[in-house]
Parts: sequence; structure tokens; C-alpha cells
Amino acid sequence: MTWLRDLGLGMRFAAAGGREGWARTALTAVGVGLGVALLLVASSVPHLLEQRSARDQAREESSVSRYEKGVPKSDSTVLRVSASTEYRGRTVEGFLMRAEGSRPALPPGVTAFPGPREMAASPALRELLASPEGALLKERLPYRITSTIADEGLRSPHELYFYVGSDSLTPAAGGHRLAGYGDDTPDEPLTPVLVVLVVMICVVLLAPVAIFIATAVRFGGDRRDRRLAALRLIGTDIRTTRRIAAGEALFGSLLGLLAGLAFFLVGRRFVGHLTVWNHSAFPSDLTPAAWLAALIAVAVPLAAVLVTLVAMRSVVVEPLGVVRSAGSRRRRLWWRLPIPVLGLAVLGLTGRVDEFTPVDPYPIAAGAVLVLFGLALLLPWLVEACVNHLRGGPLPWQLAIRRLQLNSGAASRAVSGITVAVAGAVALQMLFAAMGDEFKQITGQDPKRAQFHTYSETVSGDAAARAIEAFRSTRGVEAVIGTVETYATRPGKVKEGEVMPTTSLSVGDCATLKELAEIDSCKEGDAFVVHPRNNKEMSDWMDETARKGKEVELNSAVELDPGARSVRWTLPADAPTVTAAPDPLGEEHWGIMATVGAVDPRTLPSAQTVVQIKVDESVADVAEHVRNTAARIDPAMHVATLTSVTRDRQYESVQTGLRFGAVATLMLIAASMLISQLEQLRERKRLLSVLVAFGTRRATLGWSVLWQTAVPVVIGLLVAIAGGLGLGAVMTWMLAKTVTRWWLFLPMAGAGGALVLAVTLLSLPLLWRMMRPDGLRTE
Repeated sequence: MTWLRDLGLGMRFAAAGGREGWARTALTAVGVGLGVALLLVASSVPHLLEQRSARDQAREESSVSRYEKGVPKSDSTVLRVSASTEYRGRTVEGFLMRAEGSRPALPPGVTAFPGPREMAASPALRELLASPEGALLKERLPYRITSTIADEGLRSPHELYFYVGSDSLTPAAGGHRLAGYGDDTPDEPLTPVLVVLVVMICVVLLAPVAIFIATAVRFGGDRRDRRLAALRLIGTDIRTTRRIAAGEALFGSLLGLLAGLAFFLVGRRFVGHLTVWNHSAFPSDLTPAAWLAALIAVAVPLAAVLVTLVAMRSVVVEPLGVVRSAGSRRRRLWWRLPIPVLGLAVLGLTGRVDEFTPVDPYPIAAGAVLVLFGLALLLPWLVEACVNHLRGGPLPWQLAIRRLQLNSGAASRAVSGITVAVAGAVALQMLFAAMGDEFKQITGQDPKRAQFHTYSETVSGDAAARAIEAFRSTRGVEAVIGTVETYATRPGKVKEGEVMPTTSLSVGDCATLKELAEIDSCKEGDAFVVHPRNNKEMSDWMDETARKGKEVELNSAVELDPGARSVRWTLPADAPTVTAAPDPLGEEHWGIMATVGAVDPRTLPSAQTVVQIKVDESVADVAEHVRNTAARIDPAMHVATLTSVTRDRQYESVQTGLRFGAVATLMLIAASMLISQLEQLRERKRLLSVLVAFGTRRATLGWSVLWQTAVPVVIGLLVAIAGGLGLGAVMTWMLAKTVTRWWLFLPMAGAGGALVLAVTLLSLPLLWRMMRPDGLRTE
């Protein structure tokens, strides 16, 4: 009961402490509230990912359609083919669809099946197509929008998605029959290496939040301690005084919980309007897990009480004043240094992580937490040790150093968050640099020879030839490596159990054929037999079809369809044999290659177009012009961008999550430093007024504020760099990788310096207000 009475008395003091008391409580509430809001966002991430995945799987074709062959046609089946594209760096996903009955299966979020050349579009796509910015995309999707896809059919509110109705789509034209929607296939689990990375990201992003909340509950400590001295004068003992102080912190943290909930609820309403790195979220997705929200509601007030009780142990509150142990007794190192060392030892004892053995995340999280919090505990000792040996210098420097010598605790607390964040960021950057090669795949493609690759299976021979010419006439296109491809077989019957000798036939102009094979001389009407490199077995098999001076069958469906028309062509007897060369995709083409003068592509009954396009990248929107040409030829034509390196999708998603978390954490750190700076200025209002009254220049005081912030930050950054490099080296060793970039701390150090400058500039208006002689007035 004594505890409850004293805590209640402290809460009454905080609530009825006058203007100064309310200012201190408001600062604490805002600081704790920002941290609580970020914790609520973090606790909503599992629900957000779960809902996105559920909506994504709900619109996928059902497992029956995907994995079972020969889905029978029915009144509800639908033919569809992907028509996804890209527009100015953003993915535009969609499908061409044709109903095969009167009750076609509807995808989630769509109320009516779109008719021919009608489109159901997402709200973001509808808005983009109606704007001048989407004019080029409108050329690619010239359909009449008849309905809007509802939220349940979209991953995120700003997703560009569509369904287009068709009356000409057939299985022969690439249409895939589906019986319904909803894929219940479980997601692929993260690899052990990615689990380690995710654990580190969570620790690095949430550790500064915990430190920020612990710092916020100590705002206004100097004035609170002087008021507690008055309580000692009327007879309260030391333990009661500490419990009353804890009650004040408890009241501020409870208000902070309410403020954090308000910040979270208000911010959630606007989250649907925000797009960061082409990602967005529905407000309903940001719903904290119940147990995590309850944990936050209990942990934050409890942490406020514990932090205050521990902090009060270094302060002697006597009836005649306050004596801080920092002034007479130096901080001790012996209990601070073992904590980060213990964290590194825990990580080392966890052992190495391989690609297949499941990993226990808890020891890794515990080790990383001990290292980061150990660095935060080392910082006050280092700041005190450094400033105590500084002497002399300009007047602003002396004012700043003297203030830090008298009480460096508040400055160290303000900087501890950025120290932990930078140390964690350095370690994460080292991990990403070391692991990047593992999730990087060299494609073998050559973006210097061509930037785009297109192919279509639904274009006839005549249309394929016209398609190549259409790409050549597209704005910004410099060269086209385009072929019309089909299969050639050896005429006649084969014995039972034997395989029909088959090879490919590629038709193109001389410039194209020289890109695909080592051809010295070529003129219109020539044909070539192209052998693969260093593969005699395949060359011999190919020669069974490509017999010089003999006929080949150009309609491979003749043997399967008795009604199919035979199309034969004689391979010239003087056709030279050459060796294949890699194309811009890094692939080799072998078989028969012929110029248009030798084989008329319009006579080929079944063919596909394969085009590789080199563009002038200085032409504005050249990629969009290429994609528009492809859409005019065939709405389902695939257009891919050539790249020399690709990354694993799970790795990319983890990296995206890190970016979002880093932005939120940096914003919180900036807010933490600013609030702490404003609180320190408010505490020193009378001192600043005295200095101004004695004639001290405002510029001198402004520079002193800058130095007072910069000195702890510089020391904190040095601690963070050393600790981050150590943590990163140990984590890299655990993954059996090698540290490749030791200099990755430089951007982090630059970000820390930018934060110092920003906080100082934002605090100057309050500093000018406080530097007035009337600040000496008291009541």
C-alpha cells in the first residue's frame, strides 16, 4: 500500500505542478508517445504482411488450375493470359481474360466480368490513366474502364492492377484455363541466413526506440529533483522520495501511452495516401497484434518506473538541496565494459549458421541487444572522460565544455539513441555487403548490346515479320535483333520408340544473323547450319534434321494433326556450317538460320517472334515507346529489361523492410534529439538570461549550443563505428562470410552529422526567445 500511495502522490504532483510541471509532463508524454507510436507500427507488421499475402493468394489461380493438367471447360472456367507491363519504373500487373460460360469465376474485388475491350482497374491505375502523366500508358491500355477493383482484390492501395476482357483469346493463342481463384500453397520459408538478417534488423530498429523512451521519462529531471528536496524538508525519507519521483514518471508514461495511441490512430488514417519506394499499405492492415499491444501497455510504464528508480540512486536529495554524484564521483567502467563483450561472446558461442540447419533467433537477438545497449552504457563514461580533459579554446567552446563537465548525463542520454542506431546500421550494412553476392545472380546478359527483350507465341509468321519492322520504326530504337522462330523436323515416319529429329529454324536479316552466329559473309537468300560450341553430340543430332540439299518440314504439327498442311523447304546444299555466338541475353541459338530471301516468314504456319532491342537511352520515355509498340502487336507480348545482375526476391523484400524501418527510426532519433535539446534549453532559461544580461552575444550562445550537441555526437559516432564494426565482423563470421567493405560507416557518420546540424537549427528559435533579460523574473 505504501508503494501505491507514494506513486499516486507523485502522479498528483505531475498533474498539479503548475505551468512548469505541465511543460515537463508534456515533453515526457510527447517523447514517450512517439516511441509508443513506432512500437505500435512495428507490432502491426506481422498483421500487415499476413493480410497482404492473403489478398495476393486470394487472387492467384487455384491450385487445381495451376498443378492439375487438363482442367475441363465449364460454365465457370476462364481463359486468361498475363498482360503485365512496366511504366516509368512502376510495375503494372494485369490479365487478358475471356469467359467460357455464362457464370465465369470472378477474381476478388471484381463485381462483374469485363466484356470485350472493357477493363476493371485499380483506383490508382484509373487515376493514372486519367492524368496527363499516364498518357503513354493510356496508349498501351486503350480500354474502356467499366469498374473499379475493390480493396480485397489489391495488395496495397496504390497498386497498379487491371483485368481486361477479350473475345479472341484461345488456348492456342496462349490462354490458360483456370477453374477458380485462391491459392492455398504455403509461402516459402526464409532461409536461415535471411532469418539472421531479419533478427538483426528488428533489434537494430527497435533498440533506439527503447532508449528513446527511457530518455523521455527523465526529461525535466533537474527541476524535479529540486522540488523533491522540498519534500525532504517536510519529513519524507529517501525511499519515499524516489517512489514519488517514479510516480511522476509513471504519470508521464501513461499520458505517453495515450499520446502514442493517438499518434498511431491519426497517422494510420493517412497511411493509405503515402507511397514510399512504390510501396503503400491499407490503414486496416496496420493493426497491432493483441498480445504485443498489451506488452507495450505494460512494459512502457514499468520501464518508466524502473528507469527513474535507477537514476535516482545517483542523486542525493537532501532537505537543503540536491547533490549529484556525477560531480564528485566519476562514472565507473568496470560494470559497463563487460556488457558488450558478453554480447559478442553470446554471438560467438551461438556458432556459425549454414544454409540448411534451422537457426534459433533468440541467442542472436540477445547477443545483439547486449552489444548495442552496452555501447549506450559506455557512452556516458566516455563523454565524461573526454570532456574532463578539455581546456581552453574560444568562448563558445569553453561554455559548451564547462556545461558538459558539470553535467554530461543529459547530453549523453540524448545521443545514446543515435549511437545505437548508427552502430546497428554499420553492422547491417556490413552484413548486406557480405551477403549480397549470395543473393546476386549473374545473368550473362549484355545491356550494352540490347536493353530490351520481347517475345510472343501468338504471332503468325507474317505478323512476326511486321512486328520486327514495327520495332525498328519505334522512336528511340537504334537496332533490332529480331527473328521469326519455329521448329523444323525431318520429313517421314520414324520407327516406334524413336524420337523425331527436330531442330530450330530462325529467320532474320543478315545483321541479325551475324549477331547470333559467327558468320563472316552473308547476303540475302543465304542459309546457315549453326552448331553449338563444344557440343558434338548435339551437333550430330541437329545434322539429322539439317541435311544439306534435303527437305525439312516446317510445320511440326503435321505428325500430330492429320489435317495439318505440310510446309516443306529445301536446305541449300551449299549452306555453310558456322558456330553459334551468344546473343545479348547470353544464350546461344543453334539449328538452321536463314535470311528472309531464303525462307519467307509469311509461309510459316506457326512461329514466334523473338526481338532484342537496342535503344538510345537519351530519348525521353524510350522504354515506354518500346512497350507501347509491343502492346499494339500483341497485348500479351512479354517485354523484359536486360540486366547483368538479378537479386533474390526474398532478399529484396528484406531490404525494402529495412529501408522503411530506417526512415522511421531516423525520424524518431531526430525528434528525440530535438525534444531533449529543447528540454535542456528550458532547464537553463535563467542561466541564459543571466549571460545575456551581462552582455554575452547571442552568436556566442548559439555556437555554444552547437558545440554542446556536437561533442557528445562525435564521441557517440566514434563509439558507434567501433561497436558497429565489431558487431558486423562477428555476425559476418557467423554466416561464414568475409568482410568486404570496412568503410561503410562513412554514410552513417554523415547522417549523424546532418542530424546534429538539423537539431541545432531547429532549436535556435527557442534559444533566441530565452536569451532575454526578462527571463530573470520569478514568481
